Amino acid sequence: MKTGNVILGVLAGAAAGAVLGVLFAPRSGKETREMLAEKSHELTDEVKKKMEEVVESITEKVDEATEKLQETAENVKAKVRKNINEVKQEVS
Repeated sequence: MKTGNVILGVLAGAAAGAVLGVLFAPRSGKETREMLAEKSHELTDEVKKKMEEVVESITEKVDEATEKLQETAENVKAKVRKNINEVKQEVS
């Protein structure tokens, strides 16, 4: 699934960036923890945003499919009614 790959890529990139930042940044332990907490919050917000986009996209597709299904059902009902009326006329 493409969306899953995007989310996984975002998570992997953010994690790699955080690890490299910690390894190469000349900061104290407290500063490093604060930085990691901040990056964690940023990553969480980004993942939430992506998930909201995915849910919105799926919802739109489900709505479209439902509408098409309803249209198809109405067309089938109309054809069945027409066929029933034709058979009634032939029998009469």
